[in-house]
Amino acid sequence: MASPTSPTSPSPAGDDRPILVPDAPIPVPFDEKLRRFWARNSKLITILCVIIGLVIAGKGAWQIIQERREAGVAEEYAKLTTSDQLKSFAAANKGHRLAGVAYLRLADEAFTAGKYAEAGAQYSNAASALEGNILQPRAVVGGAVSKLLGGDRAGGEAALKSLSSDLSQPVAVRAEATYHLATLAAEAGDGATLQTLVAQLNTISPQSFWAQRAGFLKVETSAVTPLVTPTTVPAASTPAPKEAAPSVTFPSPKK
Repeated sequence: MASPTSPTSPSPAGDDRPILVPDAPIPVPFDEKLRRFWARNSKLITILCVIIGLVIAGKGAWQIIQERREAGVAEEYAKLTTSDQLKSFAAANKGHRLAGVAYLRLADEAFTAGKYAEAGAQYSNAASALEGNILQPRAVVGGAVSKLLGGDRAGGEAALKSLSSDLSQPVAVRAEATYHLATLAAEAGDGATLQTLVAQLNTISPQSFWAQRAGFLKVETSAVTPLVTPTTVPAASTPAPKEAAPSVTFPSPKK
């Protein structure tokens, strides 16, 4: 008869040997982990490094090309002397700010020659090319005045009103636009509107050249047509003067 299995006896007292656990993972050194990672991903890392190097080199080359191109465009612009050269330059460099300046020069030439339709078109081209540039508002004002002088009074007046009331525009632009509106009111004999515009101009830029011109315009207009109708006074209460006082006129401001 087989003897029964004897129960496992505990470790004898004083036995401090470590108990081995068969399933415990063996720690892997860091350098071995790094070697394994490189073995798995070396190709991908190499490709990424090459791509990054190409991007950096390409960006540097692009900057050099752009700088050289800017220098070339500026050098070419400096040589322009005729209208035909300006037109060719602007057409060949669309989108460049110097193309906008070329359009602006062409517009000024046409405006001076009295070709207001052509001037308006060139001012429009300049405004588009100079978007965000300090010269853009000047092109917009020029286009509005060209419309006025070219016969499109409604379009020009609407553009000037928009500039005059636009607080985002430079003060000088708002002042000039308001002055041109004042000249329209003076030409129409609209004294009330003229006074309002002069007051508005003095609020926008009281010390500006345009405010001074508007002041002369107001005085000159009032000398021809009173801006405010005087109150009638009975003849008996005011003795008639012996001789009329000499009239005073102011020279017209140069435009």
